[in-house]
Amino acid sequence: MGHVDERKKVQSEVRDIAGAFVAARRSGAAIREFPGTRPRDLASAYAIQDCALSLWDRAVGGWKVGRINPPGDALLGADRLVGPAFRDTIHTVSRQPREFGVFHGGFAAAEAEFMLRLAPRDAPLPTTPQEAMDWVDEVRIGIEIASSPYARINADGPCVTISDHGNNAGLLLGPAVPRAQWDRLDEIEVALAIDAETVGRATTATMLDGPFGAARFLIANLASRGIALEAGWWISSGAITGVHPVSPGSTVTAGFAGLGSVVAVIV
Repeated sequence: MGHVDERKKVQSEVRDIAGAFVAARRSGAAIREFPGTRPRDLASAYAIQDCALSLWDRAVGGWKVGRINPPGDALLGADRLVGPAFRDTIHTVSRQPREFGVFHGGFAAAEAEFMLRLAPRDAPLPTTPQEAMDWVDEVRIGIEIASSPYARINADGPCVTISDHGNNAGLLLGPAVPRAQWDRLDEIEVALAIDAETVGRATTATMLDGPFGAARFLIANLASRGIALEAGWWISSGAITGVHPVSPGSTVTAGFAGLGSVVAVIV
């Protein structure tokens, strides 16, 4: 009986934490303290994320992939994390800079990323970045807006980040990358500027096994959680130049050498 009671207690706390984050995201209100016991392992963290998705009847349009830095990667047994991107927060560039809302009093940042469109295949799950490339039918340049009502979402570690939707608030999709360049993404210099000041410059060579490695990780992660892959889902494949804080009024520009740039305005 004790094990049953303990399991019910854990399930209740998972629902309480997930419900608090869903309520805060719906209202736009900040959360000062983590709403419960912080998850300490990946299973607990994804249980909260999955519960939040079940509580919130909102269509998923893709997933963000983020990095788990040392020593957390060794302690947790994974070097990346994932979180949902809702369909109504995924936008394509237009003539005017796209506006993205962030949580007042919470966390807000922008990241330059390659965006990969998922094309699930009737084949064994990919085990290498090269195999994962066959599960993608389009690559675009873009920006991820990371934002959470909980200001310490990243400071408290990757399990807390996972628990609130992976700290995602939206994706901006820019021009497509020609298929002939997919094998050479590591050669493309990427720069991110905030209010015309460059705050980061790098290539995907610094990103573990790169954007297609991120796709491989995401596909395996979703499969392990029993989440069926959907054609057309976008994969925000990881910050190339770093995670850069933003605030309302900031103009974010991500430039990809030879491919163009994308601009987002934070509101």
